[in-house]
Amino acid sequence: MGAMEKMQEKMEATLVPFAAKLNAQRHVAAVRDAFTLAFPLTLAGSIIVLINYAVLSPDGFIAKIFRLGSLIPNLADYQAIFTPIINGTTNIMSLLIVFLTAYKLAEAKGGDKLLASVCAIGTFFIIYPDYVVTETGNALPMTFMGSQGIFVGIIIALLIGEFLPAMAKNKKLCIKMPDSVPPAVAQSFNLVIPIIIIFVVAAIINYLLGFISEGGIHYVVYDAIQAPFSSLGGNIVTILIFAVVQQFLWILGIHGPNTLSAIRQVMFAEADVANLAYFGTHGTTVGTPFPITWGCINDAFGNTGGSGATLGLIIAIFLVARKDKQQTTIAKLGLAPSLFNINEPLMFGLPIVMNPIYAIPFILAPISGNIIGYLSTIVFKIIPPATVNVGWTTPGFLLPFLGSGGTNVLSLLIGILCVVVSTLIYLPFVSAAAKANLLKQEEGIE
Repeated sequence: MGAMEKMQEKMEATLVPFAAKLNAQRHVAAVRDAFTLAFPLTLAGSIIVLINYAVLSPDGFIAKIFRLGSLIPNLADYQAIFTPIINGTTNIMSLLIVFLTAYKLAEAKGGDKLLASVCAIGTFFIIYPDYVVTETGNALPMTFMGSQGIFVGIIIALLIGEFLPAMAKNKKLCIKMPDSVPPAVAQSFNLVIPIIIIFVVAAIINYLLGFISEGGIHYVVYDAIQAPFSSLGGNIVTILIFAVVQQFLWILGIHGPNTLSAIRQVMFAEADVANLAYFGTHGTTVGTPFPITWGCINDAFGNTGGSGATLGLIIAIFLVARKDKQQTTIAKLGLAPSLFNINEPLMFGLPIVMNPIYAIPFILAPISGNIIGYLSTIVFKIIPPATVNVGWTTPGFLLPFLGSGGTNVLSLLIGILCVVVSTLIYLPFVSAAAKANLLKQEEGIE
């Protein structure tokens, strides 16, 4: 037996029992089931994002290959056709997860599922940032209705789903209605006082958090993440720190790339402009003035398939989890979007979010790609830096090749190597997750 097989056996001996217990834990199960129920909308949103940014954007990978920008006048204008679909799927992901998580947890506790879900939505908006005054009236910002607000939303949903059914069992908090009142109406009145208590507590917490951050709890979390990175400079340590934090935030349900993008843009914008000017003048990326930026390292080498280098995860599922129909089905559905670095079907379908089993490889895979890229371009200088921005929907394994001018074949091989390494990192964890899922099915755990 090889060393790799022994290591995988030891990992599975630890991970499989842990995953099995995790599957049966009601809070984890509620979050997992919520993401599973929301998966059709997640997949629909991902396909629309693929069409909008890979096909209808002049900078998109498919649009560039077929020169759609030249063939179709005002190509980008047609994105407006599909944008409303995104608004009804990925852009309201937090609301979907809040509703469904509270629903599943209340169901597990034998409580009123619908009232718990509605109460969770109400609480979510009680602590939501205030209305913004516009010329036409007041408007709620959409920022935290999408994936940015998932972490806070899950916490709210778990608290409501846990405590509302418990409070409903306290007869002192129930309003007793006459027997002539329909059961549905009577049940609603039974929960009036518990709901009032929850809303009042949420309002007080929101008011107190307003003294810490003007936008409430969402901005408290956001500011706490941004502050430590405001003074970092562009070097490999900074890139790796950003990568680790970005992936960790995604695991919590916070959109890591979006959360850190403002800092990254400020930090690397000047270097990116200088690199572009250098390429325009010299026609090569060799000797580029700033070879260590987020785009040159992480985007080029650590983002194949999207955050977490998840194209390797899909390949690993096809290799070792073929008996696990749940994972293989999601992998098949997510393959096409992942080729263009859109991996929401995996993030919310497996899910990766709030899934401890995939937390380690989800962080390690992009880190390995970053290190390979750094060694290849900076330390050993066997390939030129990938400083040319060729569009984020370009298949990840092509980025080192196209990003360095499209002339160095070794760059293409390095891109493929990053996929191979990420696949190897995911393999034991995919195998463990598959065995845990199969064990769950055999035991009949719902």
